[in-house]
Amino acid sequence: MTQAPMTQAPIPVVVNGATGKMGRETIKAIAASKDMTLVGALARNPERIGQDVGEVAGCGLLEVPILNDMQGTLALASQEKQPAVMVDFTHPDVVYENARAAIAYGVRPVIGTTGLSVEQLNDLADFADKASIGCLVIPNFSIGVVLMQQAAVQASRYFDHVEIIELHHNQKADAPSGTAIQTAQLLAEFGKAFNPPTVDETEKLPGARGSQTEDGIRIHSVRLPGLIAHQEVIFGAPGQLYTLRHDTSDRASYMPGVLLCIRKVLALKSLVYGLEKVL
Repeated sequence: MTQAPMTQAPIPVVVNGATGKMGRETIKAIAASKDMTLVGALARNPERIGQDVGEVAGCGLLEVPILNDMQGTLALASQEKQPAVMVDFTHPDVVYENARAAIAYGVRPVIGTTGLSVEQLNDLADFADKASIGCLVIPNFSIGVVLMQQAAVQASRYFDHVEIIELHHNQKADAPSGTAIQTAQLLAEFGKAFNPPTVDETEKLPGARGSQTEDGIRIHSVRLPGLIAHQEVIFGAPGQLYTLRHDTSDRASYMPGVLLCIRKVLALKSLVYGLEKVL
């Protein structure tokens, strides 16, 4: 008699920021996934506490109540037979503490909240290393954004002038976006200085030329209702422009990247920054 193959137990997942737009989309994606199970939903909205997160997300009853008890939720998740993962879509003011708490409980953080400082990232990397716990920090979960960044890196070899324009909804708390900062960091990896000055510029209004990285890359941030997430990388040279643009029209576009990271973080023993590192 042929023995039936062993089936892997589903990955236990906690979603922090479960009632936000990205959180609700993540709840739906996890509920539809065969290799994951939702074990916790965290939010601060007092009107949602105690409600079933599946009904709030619009995917039906999941029998997982929305709680505002991170320590208790992480403690329960850490007792699961399979290593647990916490997906964080919260706020720049709390994401650092959230990630440290998850690592302390042995729960693997997948961080989609941007706004972490370099010092905070370094501290989380050290903490994850010491605990041998995987941690993913993902400025953007879109595979299309990764492809845009890769094309921009190739173009940067041949162009000396480049500026980045990022456009987001007006509820985004940090600027520039994590994606724009990461794009500038990738362009700077060759050690090249961009945008050599040709005139002495004067800003008649502070910030008119946007922010500027140490490598001379200008980043401009737009915040308007009606936008979701958009980015342009514009290269210029005498007689030509080369423009790369990525537009997000639905947050469902991020979900393949989110689910991929939930699966990939289990095999890690340290912090990894950027979706391109786990594709």
